Amino acid sequence: MNAPLHGVKIADFSWVGAGPRATKDLADYGATVIKIESRQRLDLGRLSPPFKNGVRHPDGSAFFAIANTSKRSVTINLSDPRGIEVAKRLVQWADVVVENFGQGYMERIGLSWPVLNALRPDIILVSVSVAGRTGPNAGLRGYGNSAAALSGLAALSGWPDRPPHMPPFAYGDVVAPIFATIGVLAALEHRRLTGRGQHVDVSQVEPLVHALADRFVEHQLRGPQPKPGNRVANRAPHGVYPCKGDDQWCAIAVRDDEEWQRLCEAIAPALLREERFATMSARKQHENELDELLSGCTAHHEKHALANRLSLLGVAAEAVQDGREVFEDPELAVAGHYVHTAHAVLGDCLMPGPPLKFSRSDVHVGPAPLLGEHNREVFVDMLGMSDAEVAELVAAGALQ
Repeated sequence: MNAPLHGVKIADFSWVGAGPRATKDLADYGATVIKIESRQRLDLGRLSPPFKNGVRHPDGSAFFAIANTSKRSVTINLSDPRGIEVAKRLVQWADVVVENFGQGYMERIGLSWPVLNALRPDIILVSVSVAGRTGPNAGLRGYGNSAAALSGLAALSGWPDRPPHMPPFAYGDVVAPIFATIGVLAALEHRRLTGRGQHVDVSQVEPLVHALADRFVEHQLRGPQPKPGNRVANRAPHGVYPCKGDDQWCAIAVRDDEEWQRLCEAIAPALLREERFATMSARKQHENELDELLSGCTAHHEKHALANRLSLLGVAAEAVQDGREVFEDPELAVAGHYVHTAHAVLGDCLMPGPPLKFSRSDVHVGPAPLLGEHNREVFVDMLGMSDAEVAELVAAGALQ
């Protein structure tokens, strides 16, 4: 086995999205990730739709399956001191511990950073939260949409004449895990050089601010600007334009007058005679009329054919694809982006695979685990507990 992260061991206490998505990446690239769960307090990801056949079941959530591929699952009662002792054994086994509970939870159950560091001085703890573990918002509890509000993403999104727009999914839960993964890799390298572990603090707000920094600089220089919708300051036309069929669109971006001429020659020759659209500054000044007239031209074209035609002319254009089209996209198919995994409840699934390809490493994406599926493998085979000890702890409710 020559997976990029083969040999890295992770005790994953995280749940829902922001933590599990980071450990999913690590697991897909070969790390051994043990997901610590509880039957008394189910991971909210297991309770999130869509479900197999529409039936709500903790092992039937596609949301959970996508965010937890290639992991193992154990069930421990973290409200029981005996369960905590088993969790500490996992910490001693692990290289990295990941958690994204509300501030103070790990301390209350006896798994604070000082405790973990005393158990294993080279342990790496990664904590993911909405606003980080320090500062006035350190205790904030929320979801990715909370981070979208705090970071300014919501205020910058949408249309000038409408309220702030929340992303249709928890964008912070997707961006923050990338930084958490980088933090794990950097901390592992630091440990390799120094022999010391450390606590890595990852907020959702800060990565979103990082991604939006140029917009904030623009606000500092030019003052508050209206929400742009689909427009940008240095392109016209720029947006999505209707195409033939129901709810079919093509995204087009023109950066200069030469590209504008090519666009018009291809699909809208009459617009070349319009002086109000002759230059970039003129097009920006009359952008409402420009979008309306161009929409009338694009509406006669099939979106993929239009995008291909304009792209060949050097005009940035691409068809707007819905979810089904993305799953059937020939480029992604050739790249092998979607991988088949055999899940005991969901069946044969197509899962998004890792977006990075390695020329000299194997990457294998396994199915998400069933709840507590690997209890015996982990407790007995990996941690060396006896069958009798495990049975006694199960009977006492410390293991579930």
